[in-house]
Parts: sequence; structure tokens; C-alpha cells
Amino acid sequence: MKKVVIYTGDLCIHCDWAIDLLNRKKIEFTEHNIAEDSERREEMLKKSNGAKTVPQIFIGDHHIGGNRELQALEKDGKLNSLLEI
Repeated sequence: MKKVVIYTGDLCIHCDWAIDLLNRKKIEFTEHNIAEDSERREEMLKKSNGAKTVPQIFIGDHHIGGNRELQALEKDGKLNSLLEI
């Protein structure tokens, strides 16, 4: 399975929804709260080509986008193949 990284913020319902989906699918992930770690915020901005909203989700080297894009991948049946499950 590819490595999953999610950049989150405080009081973010979209972050909670994305994390809930990953947990329900039993997908291991690394979470970085950019509200608590300015270095991770800069890392996220570079990796996402300047996207400032959270969550920002990465599977392997692929930038998924946010919660909306993650949920759409799951709905369309494409998330598992992207994860290589």
C-alpha cells in the first residue's frame, strides 16, 4: 500500500471527514496539523503547489487534493487502485 499523508488544521470538519473515511477503510496514514507546525505548513504549500486549504491529501507522490476529491475517488471506486490495495 502506498504511503498516505494528510495535512490538517484545527476545527476542520472536512479534515475529520477525510480521516473518518481513511479509518473506516483501515488505511494507515500520517497526519500533520499545520496549525501546530509551521514547517509542515511550508512543506504542504510546496508539495501542493500553493494550495492553502486543509485537508491536503497525498497518496505516494500523487496529490489528491482535499476531502471532496478523496470522497469522489471512493465513490467512483478508484481509491483502492490508487492505494494499490
